[in-house]
Amino acid sequence: MSQLKLVVQIEEEREQKAAQAFQLAQQNVNAQKQKLQNLQQYRMEYLRQIQNNGKGGVTAQKYHQHLSFIGKLDKACEQQLGVISRASLVADDRKKQWVEQQKRRKAVEMVIENQRIVAERKEMRKQQNTMDEYAAQKFYRAQREKY
Repeated sequence: MSQLKLVVQIEEEREQKAAQAFQLAQQNVNAQKQKLQNLQQYRMEYLRQIQNNGKGGVTAQKYHQHLSFIGKLDKACEQQLGVISRASLVADDRKKQWVEQQKRRKAVEMVIENQRIVAERKEMRKQQNTMDEYAAQKFYRAQREKY
């Protein structure tokens, strides 16, 4: 039984590590989403700035530079979406590992619980047999004393 308790302890440690790995992966997803949001916000601010500065007229060269920079921002946003997608896959994988580890720990705990129940029943039967034996001997003595 103590070996199984050691196994449970090991499984619990593995479960905690899996939970931490999932938590870190989820934090990474959130950080990458925040980066995307910052990029998108910067892009919108840049467009507003161009709009405000361009009311008086803009040279063709400056206009081309602005369009080029916006294109780079768009590409950065696309790349960031890819980073988020990969980070989400990692987080999903870590979650699956965590859930599987929980199942393994619970299975070992169930084995221990079943063994405890079997041992408890065995002890109860033993006690019942002892009580039956005691009652039978008492009855036998009482019957012998009558005759």
